[in-house]
Amino acid sequence: MKRICPLLVALLLAASDGPALATISFEQVKSSFKPSDTLILDRNGELLHRLRTDTSVRRGRWVALADVSPALRMALVLSEDKRFYEHSGIDWRAVSAAAWGNLWNSKTRGASTITMQLAGLLDDDLKRSAAGRSLMQKVDQTVSAKMIERSWRKDQILEAYLNLVSFRGELVGVDALSQTLFGKAAHGLVMDEAAVAAALVRAPNARPAQVTQRACTMLRMMQAPDLTAGRNASILTDCEGLDLFVTAALQRRAFDASEGIAPHVARQLAPTAKSQTTATTLRTTLRAPLQRFALQTLHQHLRELQGRHVEDGAIVVLDNASGEVLAWVGSSGQLSVAAEVDGVTALRQPGSTLKPFLYAQAIAERRMTAASLLEDASTQIQTADGLYIPQNYDRHFKGWVSARTALAASLNVPAVRTLVMVSPDAFQKQLVGLGLPLKEGGDYYGFSLALGSADVSLLNLSNAYRVLANGGRYSTTSLTLKPKAPMRQALDPRAAFIIGDILTDPMARARTFGTDSVLATRFWTAVKTGTSKDMRDNWALGYSQAYTVGVWVGNASGAPMWDVSGTTGAAPIWAAVMNYLHKTQPSRAPQTPPGVVQVPVRFASGVAEPPIEAARMEWFLQGTQQPVFAMNAFAGVARQRAGITAPSSGTIIALDPDIPPNRQRVTFTADGQNVRWLIDGKAFAKGISAQWPPWPGRHRVQLAAANGEVLDEIRLEVRGAAVRNSELLVSSRR
Repeated sequence: MKRICPLLVALLLAASDGPALATISFEQVKSSFKPSDTLILDRNGELLHRLRTDTSVRRGRWVALADVSPALRMALVLSEDKRFYEHSGIDWRAVSAAAWGNLWNSKTRGASTITMQLAGLLDDDLKRSAAGRSLMQKVDQTVSAKMIERSWRKDQILEAYLNLVSFRGELVGVDALSQTLFGKAAHGLVMDEAAVAAALVRAPNARPAQVTQRACTMLRMMQAPDLTAGRNASILTDCEGLDLFVTAALQRRAFDASEGIAPHVARQLAPTAKSQTTATTLRTTLRAPLQRFALQTLHQHLRELQGRHVEDGAIVVLDNASGEVLAWVGSSGQLSVAAEVDGVTALRQPGSTLKPFLYAQAIAERRMTAASLLEDASTQIQTADGLYIPQNYDRHFKGWVSARTALAASLNVPAVRTLVMVSPDAFQKQLVGLGLPLKEGGDYYGFSLALGSADVSLLNLSNAYRVLANGGRYSTTSLTLKPKAPMRQALDPRAAFIIGDILTDPMARARTFGTDSVLATRFWTAVKTGTSKDMRDNWALGYSQAYTVGVWVGNASGAPMWDVSGTTGAAPIWAAVMNYLHKTQPSRAPQTPPGVVQVPVRFASGVAEPPIEAARMEWFLQGTQQPVFAMNAFAGVARQRAGITAPSSGTIIALDPDIPPNRQRVTFTADGQNVRWLIDGKAFAKGISAQWPPWPGRHRVQLAAANGEVLDEIRLEVRGAAVRNSELLVSSRR
């Protein structure tokens, strides 16, 4: 029965009077075709990256018949259906030949036309199994082929077939074939490549030797009309060398799984791309020219740092108004041994780049002003775990400085003194409100939080600087074009303005960076650098009127760099990107918000001593301004406002069971004058020092002025006599 199937199919077809299956249109087939890759585009439709999103098969783009080389079209027709342009879906001569050959047990090519094969590709019910097609499948396939021929043109049939047919392994369609095996587009396939492609259609999983044999036969068929006695030998020579060509082609994988200039963006958007049912492109917020420039700038600068043990870096550029990501460079690519690590989202210690938010909080809470005096000198701060001794980056101290100088010159000791006033717990809450999702509470980090001991990502940190650029307003970032995210006030707009003015002041940063550093731009920008412990991470964060740029330089492994500072590592890259953004676009200083005033100030020192800093115009929150700041007269607001110095907030106190409860005391100390102490809202002592008899429970300790204004507050917990010791045990919540 198996040998007379072609004849039976012909008889059944003649007896049928209608299609077995509904016929789909060419337009429907083309529109439903989905490549295995998603194209990641920039905001203007320019290709950034190609991302593999379907791992079951490998399909390229749909290729129009006019874009397929004539050699491949000829090879496919000669190999699969010589009378393709003559029949109407069924090659009756081939059917008769197949039936006759089966009767005489002779081997024939078969009677399946390109149209019949296309019908099998379009309908899962007609697909060939390992045992072949059943009789009814063949009948339905034949009827479907006739219906396709009635509604489709021949060029549409051949075009659909070339895009849907399997060639080898996972390769489906002519684009995937040509890109993978030959490393070129389908319009560039020459005769030997077309012959190999036709051979693979007949036997997709054949061994190289079989593919070579079929391809050689195909080459002779393609060139036969032009053969002369003189050319016959050359064709044979070509066939003799074809085995090496075929072997190399079948081993080649030129069509990379993912390629382009935004690999980490593609990975970020991979879930979105995979969830799309029909779309094969994904438009992002990025600007392709900016992305290329940022990538090239990073590569160039890291090459200049060769020999300093630094190989990784990352850049992110944000639009201040919308929060859209305009550039995202996650790594240095080939320069890195960990190119897969995304430096934009990786968590690293930000060093001094957290200081602007600390000073902004202190100014907003009226604990200090930009002119307040802070002492930059060796200090020891008592904590629950012992003494904390902060050091400056250069191991030198500058003496008394204003808060403006302390921040702009990135001095560590004044920053820690500021955090003592604000408290680590309050600062941690402020950072979380700015979009930095710190995993631990403020007391876990302690006073080192002022120097960037918490892990943050470049993306979140850059967006926090964008808050400063937007007058203290926060919104999320976006990688895809969508409605603008709503904003919320996360920072006092007056404090944000003053901090921005400090970060753009070249004279204030001169003590550390000099008067002509790479941080100075010809247009308005505010910028801060940072370096983490042992030079493991180097940062430059800053913003202009329209953009926020964040740069990280370091090693993905966490290994320290060699002699790479903020001005030699990340800052030159930051400056280059900013200059590119503002080649023609101006950047102006922000408008002064309500509640901020500028007044002249001068800084007094001891008798016959030069002033601490030169007189200048300074910005203040309305009501905090004053004309003179002097360390010996406690004229600075930082000196005027008192604060609790010990114990630190979050301290846990365990009562000693060997000491009578009425003999145990906790000592409170503070800075200030005419202050009084309150426990859980009730006054119990006056002065800068007090002794308190502890009792179990959680307590709120407040320091208040004579007029009742609360100046500072801590929280502590007293636990029962569960530990035997000779004195009170104090520990922190670590």
